[in-house]
Amino acid sequence: MTPNSEGSRSRDCAEQNLCEQRWDVVIKPRRRFLSVDLASVWRYRDLIWMFFRRDFIAFYKQTVLGPMWYLIQPSLTALTYYVVFGRIANLSTNGLPPFLFYMSGIVLWTYFAVCLTNNSEVFSKNAALFGKVYFPRLVVPISVVMSGMTAFAIQFALLILVSLGYVFAGNGVDLPGLSFLVVPLLVVYVAALGMGVGLVVSALTVRFRDLAFAAGFVTQLWMYASPVVYPFQQIPSKYHGFFHVNPMTAPIETLRHVMFGTPDVSMALWLSNLAVTAGFLILGVLLFSRAESNAMDTV
Repeated sequence: MTPNSEGSRSRDCAEQNLCEQRWDVVIKPRRRFLSVDLASVWRYRDLIWMFFRRDFIAFYKQTVLGPMWYLIQPSLTALTYYVVFGRIANLSTNGLPPFLFYMSGIVLWTYFAVCLTNNSEVFSKNAALFGKVYFPRLVVPISVVMSGMTAFAIQFALLILVSLGYVFAGNGVDLPGLSFLVVPLLVVYVAALGMGVGLVVSALTVRFRDLAFAAGFVTQLWMYASPVVYPFQQIPSKYHGFFHVNPMTAPIETLRHVMFGTPDVSMALWLSNLAVTAGFLILGVLLFSRAESNAMDTV
């Protein structure tokens, strides 16, 4: 047998082996401007559910009070605000009982803060997992939003119970009507905002580590710049422009309106807040999808 025939036969065997291989998933670099494969995220929906259970259970695992912390945290925070801002500072609450006013703002703000802070450390907290197995990285931020939504549901149930207590006590609080159905839309809006801002911070922390430390501090300042402990109607008109670009203004005020009948939110405020939220979400997904390709090399 000549050397040429042996080489030809080896090439035929190699080609035959390649033909016999069957791959379920082929991972290729995506060089498009917005390289987000939503179909791939949907295929990994079972993994989203698994991460959701992990985050929710790990929160109260090996604790004394367990899930009761979901109720203790907003109650103690609202009580503190009631003493400091209601009794000492004597801030207006739009005619609502101060404790109820503060709790309604805290419940929605806490959900936003959880989505932001937890998503801002996606790469650093999951570096060991990301370095071993491939899956769409966007799965983790979505699971964070879902676990935070469950915590919000528990705290919102507490808000309803407290509201019913004020109704039965005859303190001038009325039960909400059909406008109560707007609340799920507010939750989706806050989830999109928290996820968008969190993804922006997470993508930037791949190169600038100190942003992870600044995220919690900025979130705290952002709360005082939002109508959590004071009503929007008490803000001087010369500062209204700032609150139009603060995307947490409209949802907090709208929640109090649909729950307790406080003054409605203008359409101009909602449109400006929606525009800012859409910008954060698009920018966050864009930066996150571009950062995930080389995040494990720098984290």
